[in-house]
Order: sequence, then C-alpha cells, then structure tokens
Amino acid sequence: MREPPWMLVTHHQGDVSKAEVGVRAGGVIRRAPDELAGRTMLEVLGAWDELAPALRGLDPDRLDPVPGAVLAAPLLHPRKVLCAGANYYAHLTEMGVARPEGDVAPYFFFKPPTTSVIGPDDAIVLPDRAGRKIDWEVELAAVIGRRCVDVPVERAYEVVAGWTIVNDVTSRDLLERSDAVAPPFGHDWVLAKAGDTFCPLGPGIVPSWMVGDPQDTALRLSVNGVVKQDSSTTDMVTPIDRLIAAASRAVTLEPGDVIATGTPAGVGFPRGDFLAPGDETLAEIDGIGALRNHVMEREDVSWAR
Repeated sequence: MREPPWMLVTHHQGDVSKAEVGVRAGGVIRRAPDELAGRTMLEVLGAWDELAPALRGLDPDRLDPVPGAVLAAPLLHPRKVLCAGANYYAHLTEMGVARPEGDVAPYFFFKPPTTSVIGPDDAIVLPDRAGRKIDWEVELAAVIGRRCVDVPVERAYEVVAGWTIVNDVTSRDLLERSDAVAPPFGHDWVLAKAGDTFCPLGPGIVPSWMVGDPQDTALRLSVNGVVKQDSSTTDMVTPIDRLIAAASRAVTLEPGDVIATGTPAGVGFPRGDFLAPGDETLAEIDGIGALRNHVMEREDVSWAR
C-alpha cells in the first residue's frame, strides 16, 4: 500500500503523559512545525481552519528528527468514536444478509474513546473469557476538524480534517444475547464492540487534501502475514459523504471526533477464524499508511486498576 508524503502523529519518548504532536515522513518522526508546537492533537484539530493553510506548504525535511520517538494513537482520547455498521455489500453477503436495494439509512454505534483506543504497536488485549470469538475489521476513518450539525451531503467533506485507520475489533460471541429481556434487545453492541483496546487507531492523521478520493481507496488487513481483507471503499453501501451528513444529524460533530466508515468482506466470523495470543494484525489503507498491533492475553484481572 502507498504511504502518504507525511502525516500528523502523536509521539513520546517513553512517557505517554508527555506525548507531543509531530510529523512522520518516510518512517521518520520529526518535530512539529512552530505553528503546532505545544498543542495537543485535539487542540490542532480545534484550530484546523486556522492551521490548514500553513500545513499545506509543509516541508517535513526541514523539521528535526526526534531521537527515540515512539508513536502513540494520533488522538489519545478522541471526543467521540462513531462507527458505521454493515456498510459494505460483500461483507453483508459473507454474513448471510441480503443485498439492500436503494438508499439505506446508516447504522451507527459508539466505542468508548478513553478505554478502547490504542495506538500503533500497542496490544489488543483478549478478554479473560471462555468461548471468546474476537474478530478484526479494517476501516477508513474520517477525523472531524469543524464543529457542525445537520451538514448537507454536498458539504460533508468540508468538515473532515483528515483520515486515519481504525481496526474495529469485535467480540462476535457477545453480539447476540440469549438472556435478553425481549427479542428486540437481543443484539448487544456495547458488549460486542466496546471492549478495552478494541479500537486500534493510527498510525497518524493524513490531511484531507492529501487523499485523492476516499470513496475509491484500497484497504487491506492481514493476520500473521496472511491477507484476510482486501477490498476498496467503492463497495460501500452508504457513501462517506452521506455517512458524515447522517452522523451530524444524530449528534453534534466536534473537532477530534472519529467516524469509522465500516469494514469490507474478510472478517473471521463466517469462517470461524478468530484472534489468538501471539497474533499480529496489520491494517493498511492506500495513501493513509499501515497500523500494526499484536494480540495478547489479559494479565491483570483485578477489579480495580
């Protein structure tokens, strides 16, 4: 997959509490330009309209490398993580769902921004539960750079500061509940989607003007080097501009919100193929980058952490 010329990242040198905004280009993490220095990524996104003109002319070669820099999630704590479900035709087919006809209203769910989000090379921690079925889902995600509500479809891309990758890790064994109080409550999206570490995010944020057509972009996910998902955003049921518009009707969008746009075919559930300790996932999107994470057992099972 093609790497972007550069991306905005969050990095540290061993202490994530001292994380800073920087620029990654050619695999090298560099100091932030003066306009961004001392700001968090949320603050950068909150001033996106002011900062974007300077960033358009950024030359990363003029920025000093950061010795020993370690990538963190570009947004350590997004304001909201809003995910679109069932949004690729081929994914619906593999899940045994009939192809929808005509315009389809998108379906959204949330992931907790402070406990589910992890960054590049962080661990996806498996829950300590018998019969767990933990699945992967590569997704293109829009990062919002403007507070907005009721956005017209034709202006939806104007509120996008940039793009990143989300791996929507999912507990397939918890989605359907046999103990629900009534059939309408038989699907539990919180238990299935909101687990700790279940939202790998990164490696950075690629500004919107550097991504040609997000609606015609290749994306892929492999586990231990074996390709599981290999598709394009052209297969989406609801296009990205309509997703963003719909999301802005459901909730006020704010700078630092992340909207994940759904996953293509190739998830593990239809084949009974799930994540195990020692696995490594690699989620890639053309022009956005690659997000690598390893999988491990949960070690601390105490009730207070």
